[in-house]
Amino acid sequence: MRLLTVGENEAGQRLDKLLGKYMDKAPTSFFYKMLRKKNITLNGKKAEGKERLEVGDAIRLFLADETIDGFSSMAGKTGAGKLPQNIGAKQSRKVNPAAGGAKSKKKLPLRLRPEIIYEDKNVIFFNKPAGLLSQKAKPSDISLVEYLTEHLLETGEATAESLRSFRPGICNRLDRNTSGLVAAGKSLRGLQELNELFRIRSLHKYYRTIAAGSVMDKQHIEGWLQKNEKTNQVQIFKQERKDALPICTEYMPLKQLTYNGNPYTYLEINLITGRSHQIRAHLASIGHPLIGDTKYGSPKINAEFRKNFGLKYQLLHAYRLELPELTGALSNLSGQQYIAPLPKEFMNVLNRG
Repeated sequence: MRLLTVGENEAGQRLDKLLGKYMDKAPTSFFYKMLRKKNITLNGKKAEGKERLEVGDAIRLFLADETIDGFSSMAGKTGAGKLPQNIGAKQSRKVNPAAGGAKSKKKLPLRLRPEIIYEDKNVIFFNKPAGLLSQKAKPSDISLVEYLTEHLLETGEATAESLRSFRPGICNRLDRNTSGLVAAGKSLRGLQELNELFRIRSLHKYYRTIAAGSVMDKQHIEGWLQKNEKTNQVQIFKQERKDALPICTEYMPLKQLTYNGNPYTYLEINLITGRSHQIRAHLASIGHPLIGDTKYGSPKINAEFRKNFGLKYQLLHAYRLELPELTGALSNLSGQQYIAPLPKEFMNVLNRG
């Protein structure tokens, strides 16, 4: 028999959903059969599977360990036992290398290791360096998600066993070569509430970039964006088009710059809609490509900045995050703003303009 004790990160979800995470290779019909036969019980009683779990609930699996582990993709990577009692409780600091993400910090070169801007028991905000993936593109990749997982394993806020029922995750993604703020949920409530803020766009995201040309006034531009999944590129249209999504971008000049006699502008961008490659493609479409942008920018400009500054990627940085008035698990973030300092490569270009 295996006992699972429901903690904060499992509470609120249905019993059958949790079982589906814990034994992710088992068909749903298996859970309902085991519930009917009382081979799986909730607080010592027969359950249907639709019950909403609460902290402290006891789930008993009257199944062989071989059966449980055979239905889990994490088999052999975790020790049998309990789900964590409390996400904030300090548990074992011993990291299981097979738990997913362990040793990722050692594999990442120093220049790709993110800085923690803010952290509490529910959320964590990173300053992601350019070159680090937000999420894996292929199994061998180490991304910010793996870095987050290892961080929580090292601090004891997650265990290999707890990762079977809840995986911390990021709430906003940045392109690999875009740096700056990425918000992540450490607890179930933190992840859910933060994701909802991004979904309804009640928080404000501001970026910094350097674009070609002179921009003298604050601008609000709209359009339609269509993405080609095969080439991972987007096109911008002024008029509505089939399969294109509406976009809205605001930008404001902060400083006029000159390099080799050519004008550039240091901009702050308010990303109102957050579509793939929106800032890069939208600004390029109106004649202000980002310097260093190999996908939508000017090859001539990029070559000049690579030669003079060693620049290998676009200067685009998620600089500031402003949160609205909040209640619930994120009430301590109510009305706050968080800033990710500009990377050294960005400052080198900015200070010489």
